[in-house]
This record gives sequence, structure tokens and C-alpha cells, in this order.
Amino acid sequence: MVRFVSSSPAETISIGEKIARGLKKGSIVALRGGLGAGKTCLTKGIARGLGILEEVTSPTYTIISEYRAANALPFYHIDAYRLKGDDDFEALGGNECIDGEGISVIEWSERLPLSIPRSAIIIEIGLLDQDRRSIDLEEP
Repeated sequence: MVRFVSSSPAETISIGEKIARGLKKGSIVALRGGLGAGKTCLTKGIARGLGILEEVTSPTYTIISEYRAANALPFYHIDAYRLKGDDDFEALGGNECIDGEGISVIEWSERLPLSIPRSAIIIEIGLLDQDRRSIDLEEP
């Protein structure tokens, strides 16, 4: 396990950029953490590290957002917060995203226990205090 500590949104984005360097075609990043922990902020950093210039926002209402950098793999930002479980995810085509050619980041991944493959990178974000977060990365 690798632990990062972030004291600001800018640091969280920077950590996301570092994580992006290790991702490749088919990578799945499963994010866990409470409301306001910094999951979307970390995802913005991962997207930036992959060369995505478009503004990445929380996909809570769209559930799956797809982004592309020039001549790059698709990047899927998935938010499972409003899903009732794996069946909802499958019905939306989520498995096609994570089984495809792109890179996927899934917020609230703990809501999809059967859909997250063992090969996924698990990242747990926790609040250390009001301004600091722990970002624990566990690779398969």
C-alpha cells in the first residue's frame, strides 16, 4: 500500500496526476471515501495526468461521463452513488466501459462489489482533519 497525504485540492490534483502515470489501457481505479472526501478532485488530477483538457465534473447525475485527450484512450468517470448496485451498473452499460479499451475511475465503487475486478487499483480517501486527507492506494 502507498499512502499520500494531501493538505489542499491542488495537492490532491497533483497526486492524481502522479497516479495517472502508472495507468494503461484497461486500468480501473476504484475510489472509496465519504461525501466531500476528495474523490472528484483526485479524478480531476488523474484526467489531467492523462492529458484531458476538458473540465472534469462530478458525474452524479449522468453517472458515466466519457472524456478523450487527443489521440488517447477513452477515460470513463463513473459515479455509482445513485446506483442501487451491480444490476443498475450493468443495465447502464458500465461493464462495457470497464471491460473496454479505456481507463475507468469509479467513485463510490464499494456500491458495486461484484462489478469491480480484482485487477482494479483501490484508492481509499479519508479525512485526517479538516484540511488533510489520506489517500491510500492499493494495487492488485
